[in-house]
Amino acid sequence: MKYLCLVCMEETKLNGMPKAELDAMIAEHLAYDDTLRRRGNFLTAAALQSVKTATTVRVRQGRTALTDGPFAETKEQVGGFIFIEARDLNEAVEIAARIPSARHGSVEVRPVWELVPPAGA
Repeated sequence: MKYLCLVCMEETKLNGMPKAELDAMIAEHLAYDDTLRRRGNFLTAAALQSVKTATTVRVRQGRTALTDGPFAETKEQVGGFIFIEARDLNEAVEIAARIPSARHGSVEVRPVWELVPPAGA
């Protein structure tokens, strides 16, 4: 089953990290990606640019509205994701618990809803 691990952190804490600590965390993330790749759990991953670069799109009554910034004001922001394959939720949670950023923020684990076209479509 596929799971999305949303990596959330307080951007101000991330920006306040000493360069050496940030570089070490990035290296640890890349090494963990390699571990997941070797185990067959890794599908893809990406870090996101600053929440300040976000644009939120909403369509209401046929009109598109754009807002600068994230979709919601929260203490933690989504800073990246890791898309994994796991046997079940227990394995997905075990994988998420070893994501380096989980020590500084949180990781939301969500099963992927794989959409299929309706019969006859």
